[in-house]
Amino acid sequence: MQGTKHIVIVGGGVIGLCSAYYAIQRGHRVSLIEAGPPSHDSCSLGNAGLVVPSHVIPLAAPGMVGYGFRMMWKRNSPFSIQPRLSRDLFRWGLQFIRSANQKHVERSAPLLKELNMASRSCFEELAGQSGNAFGLEKKGVLMLCKKEETVREETATAAIAQRLGLEATTLTPEETRRLDPHVDTDIAGAVYYPSDCHLSPNRFIQFLTRFLEKEGVEFYWSTSPKRWIQDSGGIVALQTNDASLEGDEYVVATGSWSSRIARELGFRVPIQAGRGYSLTVESPVQLPSISSLLMEARVAVTPMGSSLRFGGTMEITGLNSPPNPARVSGIVQSVPNYLPRFKNQNFDSVPVWSGLRPCSPDGLPYIGRIEGFSNLSFATGHAMMGLSLGPITGKIMSSLLSDEDPGFDLSLLEPLRFN
Repeated sequence: MQGTKHIVIVGGGVIGLCSAYYAIQRGHRVSLIEAGPPSHDSCSLGNAGLVVPSHVIPLAAPGMVGYGFRMMWKRNSPFSIQPRLSRDLFRWGLQFIRSANQKHVERSAPLLKELNMASRSCFEELAGQSGNAFGLEKKGVLMLCKKEETVREETATAAIAQRLGLEATTLTPEETRRLDPHVDTDIAGAVYYPSDCHLSPNRFIQFLTRFLEKEGVEFYWSTSPKRWIQDSGGIVALQTNDASLEGDEYVVATGSWSSRIARELGFRVPIQAGRGYSLTVESPVQLPSISSLLMEARVAVTPMGSSLRFGGTMEITGLNSPPNPARVSGIVQSVPNYLPRFKNQNFDSVPVWSGLRPCSPDGLPYIGRIEGFSNLSFATGHAMMGLSLGPITGKIMSSLLSDEDPGFDLSLLEPLRFN
């Protein structure tokens, strides 16, 4: 490492916090700017809390274009694209179509597996250092399938994971019930990935924030970037609504809002916001010990202490579009089909959380330095894997900011790959 630096991180979600954590570990000074309040409002707070080495196939994959067109006109479907007049959305859609092919999957799957496994190791290390402050549970994830056809499809996906060295097992309904006797299921079968984990994202964000505060990170809450001051080679300073920050390095980790900053700086990093929803039932009628995905409904079910979180949908929408109650209804109505002890009334009066996940056109995040700038990097676009890839993204960023080899081939994640 060539000396310590002052690093300015824009964005206080899980990616920004993890980047700050690992930068502090390397002795750097960190200032972190967050548009929200100290209580946080990042898209990771209400997510499913899954760490998923099993997710080796990116969102842009064969069949997803057709699936998207079939689903987008159904009011309570798990996937939709909100039609609107938007040049950015049109370009994003074309780039998604071009990316959704088998060659892209074959290139991306090994990297996603490698990154997720490395991130899992980071979570284990952080849990050990903190007395497991965020409730990491290494019990795997069950892919619960209602239809025989889905069992066959998920078994084929499991074969891809197995070729990459991940353990995966197809289970009958009876084997699934023996694996988790704490829950009744009505399914055709399941696929089990023992390497997956789950945790409480709320507690993870709290743990990181408290640690960074104790370590002297300068937090600028309720603060937004207003003007980037540049010279011929990079960023000189960042002006906010109440401060001017001069740093050695600048990291943009603002999730769905990152494309706006890119445009202000003269380049494109295409991102569309994908709204997701969750409901956390405090006293569930049954409490599974293993997290699961209800595959046809695209709903995640995650035990978090004595509560149970249900989360799902991918609603490609604008940054200012309001939440859609029909999507929440889709989640609620799907649960009894797989978990018959649950009824729709079990979700009455349960608060609904929603957040915007930053989706790139090829389903891969943007991680790395920006060509043409000596001191600007982006770490964004993780879609549904922001929490899962948070620690390893932060670790990679700390290496890049320290002018060291991150240990991964980041060519597929190059932030300007669509320019």
